[in-house]
Amino acid sequence: MPGPPPELVQQLYRTPPDRFVAARDAAVAEARRAGDPATARQIARLRRPTVAAWLVNLLAIRRPELVADLAQLAEALRSAQRELRGPRLRELSAQRRAVVGALLAEVRKLAAEEPGAPSTGKLPLTEVEATLNAALSDTEVAEQVRAGRLLRAASYAGFGEVPRPQLRLVTGGEDEEEEQRRQEAGRAPAQRTPGGRAAERAAERAEREARAERARPRRALDRELAKARADQDRAEAELAAAAEGEQDGDAALGEIETELAELERRRAVAEQELSRAKLARRGAERALSAARRRTGEVEAAVEALDAEEGDSGPGVGEAD
Repeated sequence: MPGPPPELVQQLYRTPPDRFVAARDAAVAEARRAGDPATARQIARLRRPTVAAWLVNLLAIRRPELVADLAQLAEALRSAQRELRGPRLRELSAQRRAVVGALLAEVRKLAAEEPGAPSTGKLPLTEVEATLNAALSDTEVAEQVRAGRLLRAASYAGFGEVPRPQLRLVTGGEDEEEEQRRQEAGRAPAQRTPGGRAAERAAERAEREARAERARPRRALDRELAKARADQDRAEAELAAAAEGEQDGDAALGEIETELAELERRRAVAEQELSRAKLARRGAERALSAARRRTGEVEAAVEALDAEEGDSGPGVGEAD
């Protein structure tokens, strides 16, 4: 099933978050007026981004060429990490800081050009920076950033495509210590004393326990984040359903108001007709009164004439 028009989705995700829901609801109403309820439902399911995610989306939509440069740098970093190329990693790390700094400056500029955007002092630039750094290390985050439909800020904790030890850049004496550890690890078992093997096992066990201890808060936070995102998804679904119900109510109210307006018009017409009928009745009553009066007068004249004729009748006969 085709989704909403890409231009519409892009327009929504470059809208400041405090106006996103209103713009989305207006697009839903427009799709319904156009007789496309399927598209209206798909638009209603679009979720509002956080302010930090909106800023990253704005960068991807308004300056896609900069995001493309970020993707190229990310690929170069991953290649250098896989090959353990220290000098190249140092060079790319410096380039990464410069690129992220330039992107943050561009984000501030784009936000200043957007009507209704938060002031520069209130922009969550730390979250934006963390998201851009995550995009440099995580291909999934990079794809979300490139699409311009990020919903929340992202961060990178050192896990992902490249193993964690390869993300560290060791220099100076640390290289010698690492080489010594590799040499010791390559010794034959016969060269190690029992006490040394026990110490190594104890050190390995302590390291595993330390790693597990460090990972425990992350797992707890991941569970809490998953729960929070599920709650957010549920709340957004409820909001979308409530918004749809509100729109249906508005439509029903509009129909009722249209019917009321028609009834008011018909009532006004009926009142005018009633007024004309009352005037006609009063005119007819006056005409009837005049006619009755005239009838009485004519009847009186006839009676008078009859009386006169009655009085003159006998006298005329006697004369004959």
